Parts: sequence; structure tokens; C-alpha cells
Amino acid sequence: MTPNSASTPASAATELSAKTRAFIVLVALLQGLLLYLVRPGAGFGFELDIVWYTLVLSVPTAMLLTVQRLDDTRYWTNLALLAAVCLPLAWWAGWSATGAPHLNTVVVLAPFAGSLAVGLFVALPYLQCRLAHGRWCAPYRELFEHGWQNALTGLLTGAFVGICWAVLGLCAVLFKLIGIELFADLFTARGFVHLATGVMVGLGVLVGRTQHRPVQIARQILFAIFKGLLPLVALIALLFVASLPFTGLDALWKTRSATLILMCLIATVVLFVNAVYQDGEAGPPYPRWLRFVVHAALLTLPVYAALGLYALGLRIAQYGWTGERFWAALAAATLSLYALGYALAALRRGGERWLGDLRRVNVAVSLVLLALAVAANSWLLDPHRLGAGSQLAQLRSGKIGAEKFDLAYLRFDAGRRGYQALQSLKSDPLFVAAQAPAHANLASALDAVSRADYRNDRDESPKMRTRQQALRELRRADGVAAIDPAWIQAALADRLTLPSCEDEQANCVLATPDLDGDGRAEYLLCRIHDWGVNCNAYALLPRGWRSIGRIYLSERGETAEAVLRANKIEVVRRRWGDLRIGAGNELLRLEPGPRRDCRDGDQDEDCAH
Repeated sequence: MTPNSASTPASAATELSAKTRAFIVLVALLQGLLLYLVRPGAGFGFELDIVWYTLVLSVPTAMLLTVQRLDDTRYWTNLALLAAVCLPLAWWAGWSATGAPHLNTVVVLAPFAGSLAVGLFVALPYLQCRLAHGRWCAPYRELFEHGWQNALTGLLTGAFVGICWAVLGLCAVLFKLIGIELFADLFTARGFVHLATGVMVGLGVLVGRTQHRPVQIARQILFAIFKGLLPLVALIALLFVASLPFTGLDALWKTRSATLILMCLIATVVLFVNAVYQDGEAGPPYPRWLRFVVHAALLTLPVYAALGLYALGLRIAQYGWTGERFWAALAAATLSLYALGYALAALRRGGERWLGDLRRVNVAVSLVLLALAVAANSWLLDPHRLGAGSQLAQLRSGKIGAEKFDLAYLRFDAGRRGYQALQSLKSDPLFVAAQAPAHANLASALDAVSRADYRNDRDESPKMRTRQQALRELRRADGVAAIDPAWIQAALADRLTLPSCEDEQANCVLATPDLDGDGRAEYLLCRIHDWGVNCNAYALLPRGWRSIGRIYLSERGETAEAVLRANKIEVVRRRWGDLRIGAGNELLRLEPGPRRDCRDGDQDEDCAH
């Protein structure tokens, strides 16, 4: 077999029956329906939402890509095994991302989703080989064929879905031009989007799994591109290493992203070499002198790995572990295993085969990657437990001063573990202000960040004031002579919801619009950011000052600040009031919308709303 031979993929060995093809489309449609039925915040609990989305996205995807016969018991046991692995991992991710208000759940869930997707991609060829042979150990050629077939099927499916939605979008725009908005409304409805996308995904997977010849030709073209570019990539790797003795490493460290850049180069070389190596059955792909260049580049990969790990190690030693650095270390360690294995394969003679040991390296590292993906998303290697513990250890040891300690990381970016670590500081005798005067500012900052409901955008923790200081130092709009002491007392007693103004750099303005038209001013407290304004409104009710609502304005801060400081806030009354139907207490708001008998250009007063 030569690199450009048109061999039949292993996944095409068994043709799909008409029943199996219908099953693929039906499963994709059901997947879209299940995603539609449950939306985040629907009341089922965040942990259950994460479990639901994980199982609905992973198990049906494996069903679509691996099904051959519906009466194969191994197929259903594979799916049960996959669900049994994903279920506890999803529950753990949901548990880690909850447990405190206003946590940055993306920081916890994004690495979980990414690592689970990579783990599923690596595991699928083993599941497919078990279907064919009844055992996990399979010829490397079949693992290679399945891996590339799955990747190309995914790319083809994505392109198919994109083209379908482009056609539907064109249809909606055309009919909207002549005043028919039915299609635009239909195509943007949430239910239609989920169900239509599900059908498109099913048809895309069906095309990728049944049109073997076009997919094979696309793969040959892609491999030819990789084969032509590998010597160039190898030459770049050699030249960079050869330049380091003359330039030194200082310029590399100053980039502050040395590990990312170096690991990206390792990943690029690994991808290109695999595309040229294919299943390892072919002879040498290049002339001897060109193979020497590629081998020399492979020998430099451990140098890149060592530099990347060293740069990451310096940062961890200086600033401690965080969740982000944990995942960076995990990816760097995996790519370093590839780098070492490929360098050893380049050193050994493979006879007629080029890089003969590469197959064993790929299989071994893939199994290590699967184990790490499971361990990192479970209690075995909890990145947030490691990060929170490391940050506290640095604080207690004095490596990080209290004034520079990133409390916001523990509060928002380390999940439940970080919030628990933050709360433990409150009872730590080492940092109680009364017992440790040097850390008096930490106590007030700890109290302020515990009350905060957003993550400060700056790299370092904000310098915080007490809430009492922040309220006394509020900027007041023109005409606001003094702040009602009763309002300040209500805020200090936590009876009011406030924007976070404890940061010394916070730009907060208190305005006094008359919101209900009774001749008595209410309070509007706004925090002004560069990217927008968030405000809370308060009214003096019979039981005292109370929060009555909040607004967010996505407008540049300086524009809104001028209006707020001038206290020139226009209060626009709603023409149509709220409704209460029946004996219940729920208020129903009438949503404004265009009248059916109004047309574009009508100037009638009734059509203006």
C-alpha cells in the first residue's frame, strides 16, 4: 500500500443498511429534540443540566459515528460503557461549577467540554474496532482509518449544516423583501433551529459515512498537502533551534506565551508526520536527504518540549498553580510524550518502514491521554482543588503578599473549591486583622470580594474598601445634596442589592430620578465601566428603603456618565400597564408588538408603537 493508494476505509467494510441509515437520521433528530427540551436555568438544577447536555451531546454522537448493525450487542454495550464514564464526570463538573453565587462557570466547564471532546475522539476508534473484532486491541491500520474517517465526517457534517442554514437564510431574506416574514420567524424559532439542525447533522453524517470514494479522494488531497509541507515545517523547526544559541532565551520568555507557541509547533509537526506516515505500511516517502531533514526536526522536538515545560514551570513556581495552568501543564505533558516518542522513532532504524516505532508511540500516548482526560475531570486530579490549595499555600508562606493576593481568582474562577478556600480564610487566625495587623487590608478586601457579583477584569486583585467607606464616598449627581442615612443603613444591613462599588477604582454615581411620578425622588446607583453601565434602583416604601429593580446599559461609560452626573435622566412611562388575571399575585407584562394592519411607512399614531 502506498500513501496515495485508494484503499477502502475500515469503516466502509460493512455497508449500512436502509434501516441503519434511517436510524442515523432519527438519532440526530432525537438529539436536537432533547437539546430543545431542556434549556439552562429551566429549574432542573445546574448539575442536572450539565449531566443532561453531556450525555445528549456525547452518547448520540458516538451512536451516529459507530453504528453498523442495530442487532450488534457490542454496539449497545459500547454506548452503555460510554454513558457510564461520562455520567460521573459530568456530575463532577456540575458540582465543581456550583456551590456559590456568581461563579464563572465557563472557567470550569470550558476545559471539561474540550477535554471530553478530545477524549471521545480518541476513544471512538477503539470502540469501532471492538465492534469489528470483539476486542479492544486492534491493528494500527484500522485505528488510523477510523480516526481520519471520523475527523473528515465531522468536517463534512459541519460544512453540510453550514450550507443548509445559508440556503434557509437566503430563503428567509428573499421572502422578507416582499413583506412575508413567516419564514424568517419560523427559521429563528428555537424549536425549529434544534430540530432542523438535528436533521442536517444526521444527513451530513450519513453522507460522510456512505460516500466513501469522495471522502477518500478528499483525504488523499489533504495528505498530499501535508506531505508537501512537512519538509518546510521541519526546516522551520531546525532553523528556530539553531537560532537560539545566538539570540538567547530572554526574547522567548518576554513573549509570556512561550509554552503555547512551542507546544503549537510540536502539535503541528505531530499532525503533519502522522498524515505522511499514515498506517506505517508504506515505504519511505522522501529521498534520503529530505528524510534526514525531517528526522533532524523530530530530534529537536524534545528541545521544544523541555523549553515549554521549563517556561511553564517557572510561572508555576512564581505564581502557583491555577486551573488554567493545570490544563496547560496537562496538554504540555501529553505533547512532550509525543515529542520524546517521535525523537526515539527517528533514531531507530525501521528497515523498509519509515519511522517503524511510530505506531506504538501513537497508541501508547492515546491511552495515556484517555486516562488523563478521565482523571482530570474527576476527583482524582481536581484542577481547582490543586489551584486553590496552591494559592493559599503561597499566601501562607509569604511568597505572595496579602496586598497582591488574587482573592478574585478564588471567588470566581476556581469553582466550588475556590469559594470554599476563600471562606476558610475568614477563620484562619493567620489573617484575622485583630491578630495580624499586617494583613488588616486583606480582611476588608476579603469581605468586599465575598459580596461582589462580578470578576474584576484586571490581572491583579482590586484594592478594596469597606462597604461603609464606599457608600460615604459615592459620587453624587448634580442637585443631590446629601444621601439619606436610612438608605445607607439599609445598604449596610444587606437589605439592598448594590453594584460592586468597594473597588477603589470603581466609578459609581448616585442619581435621583422620580421613577413613579409622585414628586419624591428615588435613588439610582450606577457603576460605570468602559464597556457599559449597570444600575440598581431603590425606593422608600412604608417598610423602608428597598431595591425595586436593576438595568444594564451596553453603552460607552463616558457617554452615560455625563448624563448621570447631570442628573438628567428621562423617565418614560409605559402606556399600557401590567395585568393581573385571576386570584394569583403574578403580574403579566404586555409585550409591545406591531399591529397586523400596519405597514411600513404608516404614520398613524396607533402604528407608532
